[in-house]
Amino acid sequence: MSAQIVQARDETAPVDRVPTPPMLFMLGLQHVLVMYIGAIAVPMIIASALKLPKESIAVLINADLFTCGIATILQSGGFWRFGVRMPVMQGVAFSAVPPILVIATSPGLGLTAVIGAVIAGGVLTMLLSPVFGRLVRFFPPIVGGSIVMVVGLSLFPVGVNWIGGGKGAPDFGAPHNLALAAFVFVMIIAINRWLKGFWSNVSVLLALAIGMIVAIPFGMVNFRGVAQAPMLDMIKPFYFGMPVFDPIAVGTIVVVMVIIMIESMGLFIATGDVVGKTLSAREMTNGLRANGLASIVGGIFNGFPYTIYSQNIGLLVVTGVKSRWVAVAAGVILCLLGLLPKLATIVASVPLPALGGAALFMFGVVTATGVKTLARVDFESGRRNLYIIASTLAISLLPTFAPALFQKLPAWIQPILHSSILLACVTSVGLNLLFNGLARSDPHAQRDVEADVDVDTDASPSMELAKH
Repeated sequence: MSAQIVQARDETAPVDRVPTPPMLFMLGLQHVLVMYIGAIAVPMIIASALKLPKESIAVLINADLFTCGIATILQSGGFWRFGVRMPVMQGVAFSAVPPILVIATSPGLGLTAVIGAVIAGGVLTMLLSPVFGRLVRFFPPIVGGSIVMVVGLSLFPVGVNWIGGGKGAPDFGAPHNLALAAFVFVMIIAINRWLKGFWSNVSVLLALAIGMIVAIPFGMVNFRGVAQAPMLDMIKPFYFGMPVFDPIAVGTIVVVMVIIMIESMGLFIATGDVVGKTLSAREMTNGLRANGLASIVGGIFNGFPYTIYSQNIGLLVVTGVKSRWVAVAAGVILCLLGLLPKLATIVASVPLPALGGAALFMFGVVTATGVKTLARVDFESGRRNLYIIASTLAISLLPTFAPALFQKLPAWIQPILHSSILLACVTSVGLNLLFNGLARSDPHAQRDVEADVDVDTDASPSMELAKH
């Protein structure tokens, strides 16, 4: 009997394996630390722009953490036809901030119209997900690898800002900030070189903890607000009032949701490359459908549209742990942080330069993973493949290198041009169709079609990436 159990465990796909509870907690906490700043940044930006009182800001932040957790659990754990069932972290989409502010500051609308538009946008996303899900056949390795590279490269400015101490910080680039970032960076490399097993898997968390301890005597760790934060705070549905479904507001958010769906498709492909899972059209649809449901839940609990946080993809490569249940554990931790503001404030006390040192390493790993995927592409007989990659990098990284480049263009097109991932998806897919056509770019199309008519199961099938 024991031999049969061991064999069953060995046959479990890496993405479906469940680590031990201590490992789940440690790995989940790593993911939370990597995406935490981004998770709370959006509600803080919106609250500051609307000049909301301190109590309302706290409500938005707590609600954001809680609903990010729910969205992550829904996406990674999955149920019925919801969830891509891969280790992905969900957070509020930065691309939604400008239209949200426009709606919230419009006369007669406000946050209630934002909430109504987010809920309606979530419903429409669920309805459109089967249409977008079938586009998975347009994402062969040359497209997926290009997108993964763009994901990594486009994240570097974020890591660099953290290394300096945060954009606009009076001590930006100070020697102590650079030293702390370098210390954490070197610690991650050292841990992965000389430690193995459990310690290697939690190298980022361990390096951050050591870096935080080292930074305390130098006054770089700010625990301000911990004492004042309440220990427990419940999330109140429709805190700002019942939703208002204004047609113009709904239409605006729907455009944002379409952009998020295209971005999510690219990030699903990127995550699949990392964990060794080739997505079918059904699995892509389930992931997009979960995005829609998450936005509905987010709207009810005063949240906003959700997307995949690309910075966490690098952590999957660094740890080597591909289990989706790690992301589920991270989602549970996020929910707890939303209900326990004091604990959330302590987590927020990790110095930005320390996070920057870890981020720089992980974003480099993401970029290298894209290179690894592109190694499967035939450049000898298909020299035009080089043009696809070159054009994708050149166009998609424009907003990364010069964020203000498109500011004088019409407002309606700016959300599209400001997203490097969206530009990478559109450029690489379009050029691959132009140079290679659908037939050559779709070796697994028949498998995806067959997967669409398979009987739905709770656990998604997993498959090693095809070797060319």
